Amino acid sequence: MLSKLSPPIRGLILDMDGVLWKDDSPIGDLHFAFDRIQARGLKVSLATNNATKTVEEYLDKLCGFGVILEAWQIVTSSLSLAHVLAQKFPAPASAKMDAGQVQSRFIFLIGENGILTALREKGFTPITDPDDETPPIAVVSSFDRKLTYQKLRRATLHIRAGAPLFATNADLTFPTPEGMAPGAGSILAALEAASDVKATVIGKPAPFMLELAAQRMGLNKDEVLVIGDRLETDIAGGQAMQARTALVLSGVSRLEQLDQWNPKPDLIARDLTELVK
Repeated sequence: MLSKLSPPIRGLILDMDGVLWKDDSPIGDLHFAFDRIQARGLKVSLATNNATKTVEEYLDKLCGFGVILEAWQIVTSSLSLAHVLAQKFPAPASAKMDAGQVQSRFIFLIGENGILTALREKGFTPITDPDDETPPIAVVSSFDRKLTYQKLRRATLHIRAGAPLFATNADLTFPTPEGMAPGAGSILAALEAASDVKATVIGKPAPFMLELAAQRMGLNKDEVLVIGDRLETDIAGGQAMQARTALVLSGVSRLEQLDQWNPKPDLIARDLTELVK
């Protein structure tokens, strides 16, 4: 199927949830699919809106499915958002910071280990305890399986007091073996409704992550194929990047939804295995 593309592509940018797996269940034979990608001489990078895991945790998950990649091949919305926040709120130049400067690096976080680790690596101090009233420089919303009303309440109070709202992604759902489950976007929708503030969203369909993935492979936008299962994020992001796109029907979006989507993806396949074999 990839041979239909002209000019030929040199690299693939893959989404994860709905393309490689549903929760902890692989979609198809991932070892075979990545062997085919390697046999075609294609470079590969993964770019996910899912902010729950660190790069190392994703590498371990892939290894469990027989796929060996390197850290540079994985781009997450956690890393991207932490990078953006570090540019917007740079650390003080002096190694000696007074109490006010230290406080200025607090971020109230609704999220899991992926975004927590990424923020810490950029020198921020994430606050996850809703009883902590320390004023943050920003509120970050992400997927959180331990979400409570108290977390939503504290985040809303901070936003209404003037803290800007950022989000790793706005995916309303994510695919599981049992069906669609609430995603980070469902949490974000509650925060936006309660605070009357629209978040700055870093993940797809914004092309930032996809452009970074292409850059890491040393490829231009016209040399890559963006592959995803969700029209409004993966495909929209690839098209915003002006790259070619492929929709796989193994996750969220369904074939009948293409009637209302223009421009159409360049390729459509049942799953990743069908696309690359």
